Amino acid sequence: MTIEKFTIGMGDRFGHQGNAQLESVARANAAGIPVFPTWNKSNREHTIIGTEPSSLRAEADAAVAALGWKGAYYVDADHIGLATVDRFLEASNFFTLDVADYTGKAAEAQALDAFVEKHKGWATRVEIAGLSEPLCLNADALRAVAAKFLLAIQKAGSIYRHVEKAKGAGNFVTEVSIDETDSPQTPAELLLILAMISDEGIPAQTVAPKFTGRFNKGVDYVGDIAKFEKEFEEDILVIAHAVSAFGLPSSLKLSVHSGSDKFSLYPVINRLVKKHGCGLHVKTAGTTWLEEVIGLAEAGGEGLAIAKEIYAGALPHFDELVGPYAAVVDISPARLPEASTVAGWTGEEFAAALRHDQTCAAYNADFRQFIHVSFKVAAKLGARYTDALKANSAIIARNVTGNLLDRHIHPVFG
Repeated sequence: MTIEKFTIGMGDRFGHQGNAQLESVARANAAGIPVFPTWNKSNREHTIIGTEPSSLRAEADAAVAALGWKGAYYVDADHIGLATVDRFLEASNFFTLDVADYTGKAAEAQALDAFVEKHKGWATRVEIAGLSEPLCLNADALRAVAAKFLLAIQKAGSIYRHVEKAKGAGNFVTEVSIDETDSPQTPAELLLILAMISDEGIPAQTVAPKFTGRFNKGVDYVGDIAKFEKEFEEDILVIAHAVSAFGLPSSLKLSVHSGSDKFSLYPVINRLVKKHGCGLHVKTAGTTWLEEVIGLAEAGGEGLAIAKEIYAGALPHFDELVGPYAAVVDISPARLPEASTVAGWTGEEFAAALRHDQTCAAYNADFRQFIHVSFKVAAKLGARYTDALKANSAIIARNVTGNLLDRHIHPVFG
């Protein structure tokens, strides 16, 4: 199974927007943008919502049938480890291997020694086409990188082989996620990580490194755009070099996690992908859930009441809801409106505060991020929430499709 050049990962926490999401991809293809859909949902989200991975597969299959989609499509077991992968095996054909818990923990001394010995030929000046200067490596640098990443990649190898045993080689796409680390990988680190991936026999087709700056959930990039541009291009060049140097799949490409709404980066990404003719995978995470709430607010009546109730119900549980996402949100309680204030908003006012339109004076990035992590409150509403999604499906679908197509696919891949 060889992944296509351009793919977009689409989260759908409550499983009702598959048609609207695929509609955006279908329209993009009709306009000459060959992007392919990947539905992704993590174990944590399944647990909170009370769903099983089979429901995501059913949603994707149903959308494909309803729209007559003839292209490839993927169902991603997002951020799985050995403890969680089994429930995803049957339904998924894309596996994002998350070994963040092992990054920075040293592998056994014998394994470290073996890695340094095997790759001692890289302890020199490494010329990589396109890089402004060669990588300067030595035995100490090899060992330092191995001490930080080798155990994590060994764990990734264990997960991969577990999946391969169940599904068979070549029957799924593998992504290795190394984005949840303390600092961006240097070109030398990424090169050696890719050597480790090759040593483990992982036929990775996408790799998700950490980039400089903040990739907060559902809001724009915060950081040095010029520095990001340099890192992104270096990663492209290192991947191209590693494909031939280590015998990795020719389809190997960059994956940008928490890539939704990074509007200031999209021109950079678009330009560099076109410059190098490389592939790209972007995960939009929970953007669809936010579009659902916007649609409910705009619908008024019961929909608006539910949107307000979600916010009011979430505020007293701020720490509980924000805690698991602390590394990928920046929310100040002082900048969140009082529940009593939100209770008096019209649907248009609620939508304006939530919709990611930085030209709108009413837009509130803290409010948006907080709603983003508050889906647990909606989940507790059960059928009342999902019935509202069905009752207001048209206005919600318009928001979901428009957001993905006009604000993500066109700027990134167009």
